Amino acid sequence: MNLAHSVFVIDDDRELRDSAAHLLTRSGWQVTTFAEAEPALLRLEGLAPDVILSDVRMPGLSGLELLDRLKGTDAPPIVLISAHGDIPMAVEAIQNGAYSFLEKPFEPRRLLRILQHAAEAHRLAQMAGRMRAELLRLSGLDRVLLGNDARIVGLRQEILDLAETRASVLIQGETGTGKELVARALHRLGPRQDAGFESINCATLGPAHFEEIVFGVDGRAKGALRGADGGTLFLDEIAACPLDAQSKLLRAIETGVVRPVGADTEVTTDTRIIAATNEDLGALVAAGKFRADLLYRLNTFELHLPPLRERREDIVLLFEHFLGDVAETYEVAAPSLSAEDTAALLAHDWPGNVRELRHIAERRLLAARRGTGSVGSALTQSEAGEDMPGTLREAVARFERSLIAQAIRTHQGRMDAVAEALGIGRRTLNDKIVKLGLDKANILG
Repeated sequence: MNLAHSVFVIDDDRELRDSAAHLLTRSGWQVTTFAEAEPALLRLEGLAPDVILSDVRMPGLSGLELLDRLKGTDAPPIVLISAHGDIPMAVEAIQNGAYSFLEKPFEPRRLLRILQHAAEAHRLAQMAGRMRAELLRLSGLDRVLLGNDARIVGLRQEILDLAETRASVLIQGETGTGKELVARALHRLGPRQDAGFESINCATLGPAHFEEIVFGVDGRAKGALRGADGGTLFLDEIAACPLDAQSKLLRAIETGVVRPVGADTEVTTDTRIIAATNEDLGALVAAGKFRADLLYRLNTFELHLPPLRERREDIVLLFEHFLGDVAETYEVAAPSLSAEDTAALLAHDWPGNVRELRHIAERRLLAARRGTGSVGSALTQSEAGEDMPGTLREAVARFERSLIAQAIRTHQGRMDAVAEALGIGRRTLNDKIVKLGLDKANILG
């Protein structure tokens, strides 16, 4: 028997309470007794027992109410006892989270066995929690996905769980929520971390080039799938995957076999697929624009990234973190946040999510270097675009840059459609993209 095991015994029946305490003490347990549940709750954090043995019917807080009060916390397991117990009460107790249920008078050896198992399970859970927290710290995942929102905390745990599998993962979230960061974390924390990580934005590939880029060309290019052999292929904006290529991608996921463009034979590849989207793939399936069987293969596991506007308690924390990062880059002191700065951060809807927040932090820091600026002015500048250009040529260039970028986003990088929408030829569009310094990957983000 482990002498370090400890137990709270809670029962308003003094004779039973003393009898249980005597039995447990003789068996090597550290025992603390209570006649009511409320005092036990007050001592719970300080004494941290391994298990709680509690009567069901007591004055004040009942055993079932105590169980409900501790539900969802890190409290130790609860074993309930009652002289009035019946099967329905036992079922209710177990369904509400009780570790076990005993009727009075209980058999001593059975009681000791149940308490021992409960205490050991609690110790193992605590040890696993400490190891997981240490893994988070060592992996840096808590810095990649910074925040205290319950969904972000849960997301970090899910990533640790899924990193060890080779199954496909579908990451869903709005633009700027950090989908590629999550994909890279899944790769870096798993057994494939020493192999390649390939990232493809499907929206930037025209239908004619998608298969060449992903599946390769016979005798000329391996393609992203084979380039990430043994590792991970991240397919961002998977909704833009051409319908004709979806069956080929499905087969590659199911069998690990792919046929390069122009090849007569197939080749094998061991590549994990992680996909991401900001669209409703279910709606695309219903519209006949996305294969249902491919969706079912991609979403073996799903991760949902909440938009920043739904985790407002993290906004100031994230902004100060980004501000510190930028200040370190520029080797200057980060400006302090005023009450007006905080109010501006919390009032904004953040359509660009975490990426937008990072940009605003950089803009605020650069203004602070000149001894000016505020979060409000940085946001206003962002919404209004950059400062008013000095010449007509600069104004026209800025307008064209904005118009083309918007068209690229609207048509998800399909450049023929972009050219048609703008009323210009494809070659003219390409020339303007180069001249204006536009980056399609950054635009589609």
